[in-house]
Amino acid sequence: MIIGGSASQKLAALIAKELGETLCPLETRKFPDGERYIRIAGEIESEAVVVQSTGYPQDQNLLELFLIIKTLKSLEVEDIKVVIPYFGYGRQEKRFKSGEAISAKVIAELLEASGASEIYSINLHEDGLCELFNIPAHNLSAMPLIAEYIGENLKDPVIVAPDKGALEFASEIGDMLGCDCDHLEKTRLSPEKVETKTKNLDVKDREAVIIDDIISTGGTIVNASRILRQHGASNITVACVHPVLVEDALLKIFANGADDVIATDTLQSDVNTISVAPLIADFIK
Repeated sequence: MIIGGSASQKLAALIAKELGETLCPLETRKFPDGERYIRIAGEIESEAVVVQSTGYPQDQNLLELFLIIKTLKSLEVEDIKVVIPYFGYGRQEKRFKSGEAISAKVIAELLEASGASEIYSINLHEDGLCELFNIPAHNLSAMPLIAEYIGENLKDPVIVAPDKGALEFASEIGDMLGCDCDHLEKTRLSPEKVETKTKNLDVKDREAVIIDDIISTGGTIVNASRILRQHGASNITVACVHPVLVEDALLKIFANGADDVIATDTLQSDVNTISVAPLIADFIK
């Protein structure tokens, strides 16, 4: 029993196809005052997989997800696996300043209280998020899928992390493909001057792939693209797992030297190139 929420209907359909299961119809609409109406229109079974990303509008998508899970629980569905490809409110899993809401913990508790049996997500921004759950929670990686795409479409690329924080992703993909990887590093030349360049490798006349887990405003990627162009990269591909891409982020990335932008379909976007459906289906099986 595969159910796709409003934010992930296409992905849910692809997962159902991978599993050889039928997609359960979901009726959802908004009342004039903004409240949500949810009805599970298919035949109820003892096990269900609910697929719903919780990106923008986060509050609306989360509430819909809670309503779906709670409805299934009230209909005596015994096993409810919840797939949240992009986990909204997942960036704060601890309190940094006095009085802060630990948003990730609140969402985890609400998912459990709604009746979720197991959680699946992809490349969570914070590694410790799974530890907030008292039910099984899995953090899957889409990096092998991105590596496969790069290997099939680019010849001898250099994988570049836009900063040291994304180096683990670049290293992971570089190891899979057996190709070079590096990261951009800032070097202070004087009190007034800072130079940013690749730490170890020369990218001149090479195809560069900038990799990160999330692209939101695009500022980090814009800076990286501009620097790689200045250092002579022949082609620049930007790749990420979660294409949040707020406002005009995509336009800015292309305007500053990127030749292509690719992403998975954890969020619906104009740059969905790689589907995570096979990854999710394999783990559910």
